[in-house]
Amino acid sequence: MRILVTGGCGFIGHHFVEHWLKNSDADIVVLDKLTYASNGFDRLRDIEAFDDKRVTVVTSDFSKPLTEGVIREIGKVDYIFHMGAETHVDKSIDDPEPFVIANVLGTMHMLNYARGMYGLKTFFYFSTDEVFGPALGEVRYSEWARYCSSNPYAATKAGGEELVLAYANTYGLKIVITHCMNVFGERQHPEKIIPMCIRKILLGETITIHANKTKTISGSRFWIHARNVAAAIEFLVNNGYWDNKFNIVGEREVSNLDMAKFIATVLGRKLDYVMVDFHSSRPGHDLRYALDGALMHRLGWRLPLSFEQSLEKTIHWYLDNTEWLETPETKEAIR
Repeated sequence: MRILVTGGCGFIGHHFVEHWLKNSDADIVVLDKLTYASNGFDRLRDIEAFDDKRVTVVTSDFSKPLTEGVIREIGKVDYIFHMGAETHVDKSIDDPEPFVIANVLGTMHMLNYARGMYGLKTFFYFSTDEVFGPALGEVRYSEWARYCSSNPYAATKAGGEELVLAYANTYGLKIVITHCMNVFGERQHPEKIIPMCIRKILLGETITIHANKTKTISGSRFWIHARNVAAAIEFLVNNGYWDNKFNIVGEREVSNLDMAKFIATVLGRKLDYVMVDFHSSRPGHDLRYALDGALMHRLGWRLPLSFEQSLEKTIHWYLDNTEWLETPETKEAIR
C-alpha cells in the first residue's frame, strides 16, 4: 500500500505518519509546503521518519495545481489523506484570504488530482468540529448536522467539505470526511493551549482562561490525542468505510480550567489564572464545541488510550523535551 499525506510535516500530520510507520508496511508520501506551522522537517526528524526508506517528502504548495514533476514524484497511491490546511482561527480573523486559498481552492486542486488518478481507493478529507459552530447547552452535533461557522477558518473547512461531497456526487470519487475536536500531543506548536499552559506554569506566569460573559464558566472541549485520531482513521481504512462522514471524538468533555488544573497537578506546580470574557478577547471563537461520537462507537472503534493517560504522557514528554515549549521570548528561561 502507498499513501499520500498532505500536511505531513505538521502537528497532526506527523503523528499520522508515525502511526502508519509503526502499524503498517505502507509506503508514505508526504506533501507539504513547509509553512511556519510545519517547523520545517523537525517533526519528521524527531520521529526518525527519514531513517525509514518508506517515507518520501515532496515540498509543494497544493493551493496551486500540482505540476507534472510533483505528480511523478508522488507516483501512484492507494489513499489520499488531505490533512494540510491553514488552521489558526485568530489568523483567519485577521486575514481570511490565505485560508480561502489553501482550504477551499487547495482542496479543489487536490480533488482534481485525485479524480485523475487511476486506482485510487479513497480520498480522506480531514475537517473540524468548528464547521458546526457553538454547541449550546448539552448539544452534540452528528456528522450531517447543518453548518454554522463562527469564523473564516471554520467557513473554509465547511467549503472544503462541500467540494469533497460534490466531487463524490459528480465524479464518483470515493470519499471520507472526518470531523475532529481539539487534538493534542507531542511536538505541538507552543502557541497551542497545552504546551502554552505547561510553559507558563513552569515560568510561574498567569494563564488566561476563556469563559462566559460573567467569567464564571470556562470554555470546554472534547480533547483527543493525535495518535488516537490516527488510529481512528486506520480503523476506517482497514474496515473499508467510505462515502460517509465520521466524527472522531474524545472520551469526555473537559473544561479549559480543569485542563489547566490537571497540567499544574502533574507538574507539581501552582496554577495562577484569570478568567476572561471569551467573546471580548477572542471574537469568532465559540465557548463550547461538541460532537456526537455514536457512529464510530457503533462501528466498533474504541480509544486506544484514555484522556488522562494520553495527557499525562504528553506532559512528561514536554518536560523531557523542553525545546518544543520554547518561544523566542522564553528560550533561555524554559531551559
